[in-house]
Amino acid sequence: MLGALEVTASERQLDLGGARQQIVLAVLILNANHSVTLDRLVEAIYDEDPPATSRAQVQICISALRRLFSAHGHPEMIVTTRQGYMLRAPADAIDARRFESLVSRARKARDGRSHPEAIQYYREALELWRGPAFDGIESRAVQALASGIAEQRVTANEDCVQLELDLGRHHELVGELAALVQEHPLREGLAAQLMVALYRSGRQAEALQVYRDARRVIVEELGIEPNERLQQLESAILTSDESLDAQPPAAAAPAEPPARPPAVPGMLPADIADFIGRQAQLETIRQRLTVPLSGDGRFAVPILAVAGRAGIGKTTIAVHAAHSVAAHFPDGQLFADLHGGVSRPVHPMQVLDRFLRACGVQGTALPDTLGERAELYRMLLADRRMLIVLDDAAAESQVLPLLPGSPTSAVITTSRTRLGGLAGATHVDVDLFDAAQSVELLSRIAGADRVRAEPESAAALAELCCYLPLALRIAGARLASRPHWAVEQLVDRLGDEARRLDELKHGDMGIRASLSLTYDALTEQARCLFRRLAILHSHIFSAWTGAALLGRPLADAQDLFDDLVDAQLIEVAGVGRSVNVQYRFHDLIRVYAHERLAAEEPPAERTAALARVLGALHRLTETARTREYGPPAGPHLLPAPDSPLPDELVERLVADPIGWFERERHVLLAGIRQSAQAGFVELCWRTAMNAEPFFELHVYLDDWREIQEIALEAARRAGDERGQAEMLCVRGTLAQTEQHFGEARRDFEAALALFEKTGNVVQIARSRRNLAFLERMNGQLEAASTHLEQALAIFTDIGDQISAAHTLDNLAAIRSECGDIDDAKIMLAEALVRGKSGGSRRIISQILHRMGRVHLQAEEFALAAGAFEEALTLVEEIGDTVGESFALHGLGIAHLRRGRLHEAGDLLRRALAVAETARHRLAEAHALAGLGELAVTTNEPGDAIGRLRKAVTLFRQMRAPLFEAQTLMILSEVLGALGDASAAERALSRVHELADVVDERAGQRLRDNLSSAAGLVEGIG
Repeated sequence: MLGALEVTASERQLDLGGARQQIVLAVLILNANHSVTLDRLVEAIYDEDPPATSRAQVQICISALRRLFSAHGHPEMIVTTRQGYMLRAPADAIDARRFESLVSRARKARDGRSHPEAIQYYREALELWRGPAFDGIESRAVQALASGIAEQRVTANEDCVQLELDLGRHHELVGELAALVQEHPLREGLAAQLMVALYRSGRQAEALQVYRDARRVIVEELGIEPNERLQQLESAILTSDESLDAQPPAAAAPAEPPARPPAVPGMLPADIADFIGRQAQLETIRQRLTVPLSGDGRFAVPILAVAGRAGIGKTTIAVHAAHSVAAHFPDGQLFADLHGGVSRPVHPMQVLDRFLRACGVQGTALPDTLGERAELYRMLLADRRMLIVLDDAAAESQVLPLLPGSPTSAVITTSRTRLGGLAGATHVDVDLFDAAQSVELLSRIAGADRVRAEPESAAALAELCCYLPLALRIAGARLASRPHWAVEQLVDRLGDEARRLDELKHGDMGIRASLSLTYDALTEQARCLFRRLAILHSHIFSAWTGAALLGRPLADAQDLFDDLVDAQLIEVAGVGRSVNVQYRFHDLIRVYAHERLAAEEPPAERTAALARVLGALHRLTETARTREYGPPAGPHLLPAPDSPLPDELVERLVADPIGWFERERHVLLAGIRQSAQAGFVELCWRTAMNAEPFFELHVYLDDWREIQEIALEAARRAGDERGQAEMLCVRGTLAQTEQHFGEARRDFEAALALFEKTGNVVQIARSRRNLAFLERMNGQLEAASTHLEQALAIFTDIGDQISAAHTLDNLAAIRSECGDIDDAKIMLAEALVRGKSGGSRRIISQILHRMGRVHLQAEEFALAAGAFEEALTLVEEIGDTVGESFALHGLGIAHLRRGRLHEAGDLLRRALAVAETARHRLAEAHALAGLGELAVTTNEPGDAIGRLRKAVTLFRQMRAPLFEAQTLMILSEVLGALGDASAAERALSRVHELADVVDERAGQRLRDNLSSAAGLVEGIG
């Protein structure tokens, strides 16, 4: 480890493989004889950006290392444990452990005044180093631990050199010290030792130059002067102080630590009597702190960094864990509240004052500077086993001077931000309680009988406290102090969100006070973003919303979001990366943000910020629709709303339109609701209109219904006829999707009347196309063709390729149903060209599906299967579940007609399952009819009749006479084959009725087909 990573077996150096394997092995060696979780290994290799295959890659590395060690006689070197993996190795097999052991022996010899023996051990330890620890391994986690080893090396070097200076070996040390000072220019102790060695060697001018060089570097890098003792050493050299010849000055020699006081400091606060849960966190802390010192390879101070939001219970965990391991630290426990949540946290100087006094240092003996106090503190703890708990740290800089230098002691820190700069720290993240733990805590504080008597109210109370331990403690304490209250009474009081933070206060405990400390410590810009986020009604918000709320570039907003995440005021929602990262509020923190918003943001600024966000949301939705379904054509009767987002950012955000919609769906819903509430009517209905195809694509029927109801009502209240017409179209499409064709017709006709009144030709054409579908379903093929031909003329005239393609697809369906196969093929070929030029994958998939149906009708089964397979690939790619059911059905029928019955059965059953999941009755009816036809082919008449009758019922409910008639004719043949002539005749009689309902052309085709079916039934009779 002490240099480039090397492993030898039988004096032969092993080939450790690639970088990933070396990182895995390095982490296992650093934790030799202790389990390492798979997640820690993944983090070591990939940092914070692991690929989907990361865990598998680690397992491959482990397997390769096991094979390597097995080949050299060590098959059990890496073993699998319950937590992960463990490397088994004796203490003397790892150079870092040998280094630690030799340094420990050197210090014992030094303390026993046997300086030559101590120097011998130090030199043996230092000779083990071949270069920087883990040289060449590029892993942040490994290098963080390596920095701790490097610190031990330099400290040992300083101690050894000091002993050699004491023995008068200054001539021999000048070269070594010069190299050390060049490598570690900020180490004032090394600079002092080099100055003394040079001065004693008669090189006074060079000694003074070392001081000048050291001062320049320290001032440039740290902005401070060298410590007082280094300055005193310079003065002593300038004046040729005789004391320098006798022995080194105090700055260069380690001060003798004061005698250990007889009392053992015990500064921990009282343990928590009603502590519950947190077993995983406690186990991590205990496992790290109770490892035996001998033979474990521990060469760095164990640091446990507990992080979590305000009120989560960090201090409770730290104190409880500290009490549980106190017996392992017989020399005492130190505790300090660093007050990291306030604007002026406690300075390390003040903490060291308390800690040094607790360790027996008299007030008159306390050094004057932070560096000197920290040195004395580390010396006092060098051979002691002490536990230090540093609560509520603001930053790493507050903690670093308080860390001991010897691994005999250990540290637990708590903070509201993750202290990633603490090298080698084990991070322990604390989250909310679950519902059961929350109720248990209430029981322990307020009384178990009381909570058991009102279980529903207790659960509601825990939920209102958002499962936050501090809020639960306050609620429990309020109940305990008011035994005459019912639990339900406190639930009612907390139900008023405006008063919730007032209710969650008891004595010195309060949620508002806890959050205020964190809020006040933020920068003004971060505070502004925090409170403006409360403007939004969505519980999830994306990074772009911050840019819109502040009217600033995205990069600035992302930095401020990171500040809020670090402060635990918001959290990353776990979806999206890069520009698509999303965040969310904890509910109680949202309440506090609302308070700050009301108190600090004028109404005009709130309205302007909301308008920017809603304008940006509309722009994103419109761009996403254009990218997925092609640009709209024709005259734009309304100007585009303002958006604060630059074009380049908008394009990046919606580069994957369907993925963007899935991430932003809840934001869209909340934005449309809020647009209506705030009176931004046009933004409301335009956003809803552009979002409609995405809700339709993924069959989010409830969401789709909500947005159209909100937007239609807003347009009606405002008297906005264009908005009403657009939303009537959206509502009609929803009704059509749910196969409520009567309601759909009513809405499409009302929309058409409004569009004709305003002269909007594009929407007139779309309304006619919508009505054409209903006419076709109802068997009125001539009326449907008329609507479609009028719509096609308009779409062609304005150059709307996507709409024209969609219209040609519908016309081709009518041509094929009338038996005009060649005309249908020509129309579909043109539709496919237009669809591809417009770039809409969904329209292309629908055209391919129609081509498959036409090929089936022409008995071109191989061509049909090819078209359906292409359509299936597209609908699976875009997540169109309804389209998937239709494509699976078509492909199943193609295989059925080709005699591939097993494949056909699998496909048709999949089609039915997808249709049922999507709640699409038309697709379900087609799948049932297909399965019925399959059962006829496989001679399973009972199953065939059941499937076909279900299909007939669904077609009848939807008023789809042509599909009902086609299915009835297959059913009549099955019934006739079974000898049930009367049932077969009833089926054919119903087909006669349907032939009279549909228009003349469709009716004639039904009657033609009826002749052969009736003859078959008569022959059977």
